[in-house]
Amino acid sequence: MKKIYSLFLLVTATASHAQIGDAIHCGYDFTSYIVVKPHEDGKDKTINGLKMSICDENGNEVINKNFKLSWKNNNQPLHFVRNYKIDVNNNRLEGFDKGKWFYYFADNHYLVTVTNTFNAEAYYLKIEDTDGEENGGHFKTFTMQLAPYNMYILCDSEERQQAMQFGRRMNKPIDVVLEKR
Repeated sequence: MKKIYSLFLLVTATASHAQIGDAIHCGYDFTSYIVVKPHEDGKDKTINGLKMSICDENGNEVINKNFKLSWKNNNQPLHFVRNYKIDVNNNRLEGFDKGKWFYYFADNHYLVTVTNTFNAEAYYLKIEDTDGEENGGHFKTFTMQLAPYNMYILCDSEERQQAMQFGRRMNKPIDVVLEKR
């Protein structure tokens, strides 16, 4: 009986230990980001007031049907948001002078969240200037095809390894130089 009890404890302890090892997850599991740095030629400052979206080859905004493309904003277009700063209590701050970036990896840029299985090469980035002169000029609409290496995959995963096989270094913003009309 003592051998059976010892064997039971050994199996239970081993199974418990194996499950605990798998329970540790990265805060960004199953999520990737596309980060874009739009600026004028010869300037480093990110342009404010732009509308950025994921679109198809015809320039039509893509709808996130049933969370297929992103774990956020179900049944809505995939729009980029501007990163923002927070204080020590995680409250959003106005402006960019104080605090720390909410998305530490995106600095003063635009970003959108997508799933790790997002098929980047099937979609395009579209940037439109919707505020006119408020951001310093009327900028031409810009469209470019996305690629797997454009995605920030923040946790170690099979998707990250696959994306790193080809292309440039991961986790670098898409550098876009916008032209004035």
